[in-house]
Amino acid sequence: MMRKNPSLIVVGTVAIDKLTTPFGAEQTVFGGSASFFSYAASFFSQVGIVAVVGEDFPDEYRNILKERNIDLSHLEVKPGKTFHWEGKYETDMNSAITLRTDLNVLLDFKPQIRFSKMPEFVFLANVDPDIQLSVLDQVHGSSLKFVASDTMNFWIQNKPESVKKVLGRVHAVFMNDGEARQLTGEVNLIRAAQRIHQMGPEYVIIKKGEHGALLYSHEGVFLYPAYPLETVFDPTGAGDSFAGGVMGYLASARKVNLKIMKSAIAYGTIVASFTVEKFGLARLREVKREHFDKRLEVLKKICKI
Repeated sequence: MMRKNPSLIVVGTVAIDKLTTPFGAEQTVFGGSASFFSYAASFFSQVGIVAVVGEDFPDEYRNILKERNIDLSHLEVKPGKTFHWEGKYETDMNSAITLRTDLNVLLDFKPQIRFSKMPEFVFLANVDPDIQLSVLDQVHGSSLKFVASDTMNFWIQNKPESVKKVLGRVHAVFMNDGEARQLTGEVNLIRAAQRIHQMGPEYVIIKKGEHGALLYSHEGVFLYPAYPLETVFDPTGAGDSFAGGVMGYLASARKVNLKIMKSAIAYGTIVASFTVEKFGLARLREVKREHFDKRLEVLKKICKI
């Protein structure tokens, strides 16, 4: 059984999605940043979710999280409906087209961190940066080792100062290439990463979809290819799964340095490569940790000169 205090927590969304891709459509898909992140991280470390759902949240979805022993003690259930997102992908599978967003119970989400012992690793998934700041106020302390955050173009456009405040208080940030350019006004990703690094984070991790990832730190710039796939079925949750793999690996190591971070990003890349092969969490539910190691060996051969 999982202990009451997971070493890693994620603050984010749990959602019921509706998706259309060139490969098919699903009316109800288990989604949300915290869902993908926690499932991915659970292959490496104990992880807990801090999120809110409505009374319509299916037991089936709750059981999917339980099958990975994810701590649900901070998954609140409130009157109303669960956060809902509807989107589609066309020929460009790197970009989702949002058709509808219903915040529902997420409108009044005020997370309270009540673990008897604070987690060592914290991930602030894509939620309102003011919510992220409120969580940062709650998790400070001697037990806290590493905090990372994510964001999106909506918050960069509408709450840029709050986004920057968060960046000034975290050890690492995950962004996609468009968000990095939007925040900094820099077209060149190296310059954009440098600017973000100057805002506070020790590690800047820029997600580039099918083109891999970029890591920037004071020790240098490192580029990572994506794992080669013949078919990308559903990219939804790939970025959150990537972050979950990275943070789960870091939490398992219980410390962070450049060498460990580079290995964590490699594992995050592999986890995300499985996520995109089916709708929602379906593909991750089929794999085991050893499957990650097999793909990692392939990735190493690709990178070898």
